[in-house]
Amino acid sequence: MKEEMLNLADWVTKTARASGADDSRVTINSERFIEISYRERKPENIREASTRGLNLEIYVTGRYSSQSTSDLRKESLKKFITNALTTTKLLAEDPYRSLPDPKYYEGREKFNLELTDPEYLNFSVENRHNLVKTIEEACLSRGGERVISVSAMTYDTHLSLVQMTSNGFEGSSESTVYYAGASLTARDEGNRRPSGSESAMSVKRKDLPHPELIGQEAARRALEMLGAKKIKTEKMPVIIENRIVPRILSGFISAMFGRNIQQRQSFLAEKKGQKVTSESLTLIDDPFLKSGLSSRLFDSDGLPAKKRVLIEEGILKEFYIDWYYSRKLNCEPTTGSPSNLIIHEGKRSLEEIMKDIGRGILITGFIGGNSNSTTGDMSIGIFGKLFENGEFVQPVAEMNIADNHLIFWKKLVEIANDTWIYSDWRTPSLVFQDVIVSGE
Repeated sequence: MKEEMLNLADWVTKTARASGADDSRVTINSERFIEISYRERKPENIREASTRGLNLEIYVTGRYSSQSTSDLRKESLKKFITNALTTTKLLAEDPYRSLPDPKYYEGREKFNLELTDPEYLNFSVENRHNLVKTIEEACLSRGGERVISVSAMTYDTHLSLVQMTSNGFEGSSESTVYYAGASLTARDEGNRRPSGSESAMSVKRKDLPHPELIGQEAARRALEMLGAKKIKTEKMPVIIENRIVPRILSGFISAMFGRNIQQRQSFLAEKKGQKVTSESLTLIDDPFLKSGLSSRLFDSDGLPAKKRVLIEEGILKEFYIDWYYSRKLNCEPTTGSPSNLIIHEGKRSLEEIMKDIGRGILITGFIGGNSNSTTGDMSIGIFGKLFENGEFVQPVAEMNIADNHLIFWKKLVEIANDTWIYSDWRTPSLVFQDVIVSGE
C-alpha cells in the first residue's frame, strides 16, 4: 500500500509539472474507520468506512490553491489536475506562497515512534461490541436508580499517509488510534439533569483503561454533581483537573501561532524571552513521544520534527510558525502546529495539595466560554466541587471565571503529579491562587 501510494504521488507531481505547475505538494491518505455506540443496552450506531483521498497543493505563476479528490484513478486525476491548474491561475498572486527551500527538509530523525498497534487486525467486531457493552453496563450499574440515559461508544482507525513535493520531499506515516468513552445523565431534584462523562484515547488498545473503569468513572462524575448549586462570588484557590486543562490552555496557545502574530491578533507577539506565566510552568512540545497520539517525524510543510521548549519556568521561548508565515514575518520557521504537549508535573498528589489549600474549588468541567487571542481576555463557565481542608463539601455549578491569560497564568502556584495520559496533551492538575469565582 505504501509503495502504491508513493508511486501515485510521484506520478501526480510529475503530471502537474508537465501540465504547467511550477511546484506542487501531494498528500495521499488511506483510512479504515469503525465506530460502535450503544444506548439502552442495544446498538445505536454502527459505522465502518474505508476511504482514500488525495490533496494537491498547486503553485503556479505566483498563485496557490489546495484541492482534494477521492477519485484516485489516473484518468480522473488528469482532469482533476488540469482543472486545479485552471482554477489556480484565476486567483490573486501571493508572493509569500511557495514550497520550503529544500534545505529545510534536512535532518529528519529516524526514530521508531511505535504509532501502530500490532494487534489491530486481531480486534474483531465481536471484541468491539463486547467492549462497548461492558462500558455501558458498568455505567448503568454504578448510576443505579438515578440514571436517565447512558451512551457508550468506541471507535478505532488505521491511517496511512504519504506526502511528496516536486522539490524533493518524501515522507510517509502509519498510525492506529483507539477511543472509548461513556456519558451518563442523572435525575436530580426539580428539572436538573447533571451529566458526567469519561473517555480515553491511545495508539495501542492495551493502553486504554479497562472498559469497566471507563463506565464507572462516567457514572461517578455524574452522581457527584447531584445537588450542585452556586455559591457566593469569592476570591479563592482553584484547581483545574488534569483532563480539562487543555480546554483553558488552548486559549493561551492560540496566541503562539504565526498567523495570529502576523495578523496582530496575538497577546504574546512581543513577549518572546519574557515571563508570561509563573515559574511553575514548563511546557514542552515533544513529537518523539513513543506511541504519542500526535507523534511525528515531519510536519505538514515537510519540516523535520523537533522537540521544543515552548515555556521554560514561565519564560516564553518559542512560537508555532509554519513556512508561509515565516516568510511573512521574515523569520525562521519552527512548525505550524503542536504535536504532543507536555506540562512537567510536580511532586505532590492532588489530595495532598487540597489538604494544604484549605478552602477552594476543584474544577472538573468547563461550559461555553471564550478566549480572545488578541487581548488575552477570557471568560468560561465552570462546575466542580467545593472543598475545605481536603474534604469535599458540595458540588458547584453555574459559576464563572474571567481573567486575562497574562494575569491568570501568573497565579499558577503548584502542579500536581497526576498527568492525564489518554490525550495528546499530557497535562497534570494545576493549582491557581486568588481567582475570582463568580456565582451568586
